[in-house]
Amino acid sequence: MQGLGFFAAILVGGLAGWIASRFMGARTGIFVNIILGIVGAIVANFLFRLIGLAPSGGWIMQGFVGFVGACILIAALRLLRGR
Repeated sequence: MQGLGFFAAILVGGLAGWIASRFMGARTGIFVNIILGIVGAIVANFLFRLIGLAPSGGWIMQGFVGFVGACILIAALRLLRGR
């Protein structure tokens, strides 16, 4: 998560992952939510840069990017598992 410190990235990543898991109807724990949010933010930042958008490093924007990325990861896992 760009522009955020270590603990802020965990906090924002956990919140973004939790919101995404609720939105997508996934049943995940707190550690999976944190991982989903942080890895999702990395994936979504990369995808946004590919299409020419550069999200800012603020808490709200990185939370949104983490949410979008976590939703992408949850959907990809569902496709791979066949659920």
